[in-house]
Amino acid sequence: MMNALFVLLCFLVTASDVLAPGIEIGIKDGKISCLGTSLPRDASTEIIDAKGAYVTPGGVDSHVHFQQDNSPTGDNWVTGSRSAIAGGTTTVLAFASQLKTEESVIPCITEYRTRAKGRSFCDYGFHLILTNPTPTIMSTEMPLLISQGITSVKLYMTYEPLKLGDSQLLNVLMSARVLGFTTMVHAENSDIISLITNRLEAAGHTDPYFHAISRPQIAENEATYRIISLAELTDTPILIVHMSSEIAMEHVRKAQTRMLPIHAETCPQYLFLLSERLKGNEKDKFEGAKCVCSPPLRHDPRDLEAMWRGIANGTFTTFSSDHAPSTYDHAGGKKLGLKDGIMRYRNIPNGVPGVETRLPLLFDFAGREKDSRLSLQRFVQLTSSDPAKLYGLEGTKGNIAPGYDADLVIWHPEAELEEGVVIEQKNLHHGVDYTPYEGMIVRNWPRYTILRGKKVWDRDNGGILGTQVDGKFLQRGKGRIVVGKTGQEVKGMLAGERDYWY
Repeated sequence: MMNALFVLLCFLVTASDVLAPGIEIGIKDGKISCLGTSLPRDASTEIIDAKGAYVTPGGVDSHVHFQQDNSPTGDNWVTGSRSAIAGGTTTVLAFASQLKTEESVIPCITEYRTRAKGRSFCDYGFHLILTNPTPTIMSTEMPLLISQGITSVKLYMTYEPLKLGDSQLLNVLMSARVLGFTTMVHAENSDIISLITNRLEAAGHTDPYFHAISRPQIAENEATYRIISLAELTDTPILIVHMSSEIAMEHVRKAQTRMLPIHAETCPQYLFLLSERLKGNEKDKFEGAKCVCSPPLRHDPRDLEAMWRGIANGTFTTFSSDHAPSTYDHAGGKKLGLKDGIMRYRNIPNGVPGVETRLPLLFDFAGREKDSRLSLQRFVQLTSSDPAKLYGLEGTKGNIAPGYDADLVIWHPEAELEEGVVIEQKNLHHGVDYTPYEGMIVRNWPRYTILRGKKVWDRDNGGILGTQVDGKFLQRGKGRIVVGKTGQEVKGMLAGERDYWY
């Protein structure tokens, strides 16, 4: 007998299909037991009537920053994960950050796991930010982490405390190829940014708007081309995170047409926000600091349209929030960039909040009768199924099928929300004091969020129903390639040439 049953007029949406009403989902012990019609039930069976609404897999947000040392005023695990489930996300992958002075990654992984344990409303895992990839770490500690279910790393090509040089990048990529961990890369040219920043500062151009001027698209374009070249040389799959530039995206697209395993990610801020948001107003000239993130917001609506094309045509594998919040009205938050009345954008913590608004913002443009920008199936691919595949959660997360965790988002019947939902800071559940999407109207919002068969969010009846001990650490397997394939030769190199030096 099923211990929970979701029935009546629901449209089940997976990465490949939208199933007609009449299909029921049977759940037992937190797993999807079966899909069918007229499933058995008794008086103890909980029944949820979807009322003709869409049901999608629980969101997998594969790029969030919770309780990191470099963001002391940002979300902790309680507030960040609470915000996630209120927006339909049941799994988050956050970051544990190694310091350049550390000769081991084990202490930082242990510390970050301790911070999350017993304090998460949703399921979670970790990526390791590698800043000092010593031979011992790569040969001894990375295999250990992989055995413990931490199977992905993030590399930076910019930010002095984090960035790696090309030789370091190559060494990590070669280790990734051998060990099978997933490699994420923040691709911006550090020297371009540093030079422009110093010259802007010398000229007195230091208010938040000049953050966008200091990081031109060509900095992203060059670094993207370079990391693709390094990945091709080493025959290593990569994912380039938070892309914002059309030319950089075209580099990815061309690599994909050659069947290279180059994955890409973009985020809501690069679909909806422009650099004009970095300008202040008469009431608060510093307010643009709220939207300082890297890569920066771009200048032209055509830049937004380019990212939407990448969403629709399959260039992007994942759509994440890059939830990287700092409180605005706090001396240790965004106001670090305002001292004695002088604005200095280089001191403003980077990042914007968005884990709660990610799914509603994208769902707003999925499967519309008019002005649709992507299909409902593509929505599921970007927000659930593909990140689950890429990061070693396939078979557990990201799909509505027997054997998967019963993580579900039940949306409102659209007739109930004819005027849509206004995004307002006062209604959100994160721990920061603003949202960059204030006042935007979306056509729907999760009515219920279900985590492993448990109703943890009910928008109409109390909101948050889950607790901070509901989330569990996910021991992930090795991710699989979603785009392209390995084993190809590099043009201009002899067959087997890598064997001489790999």
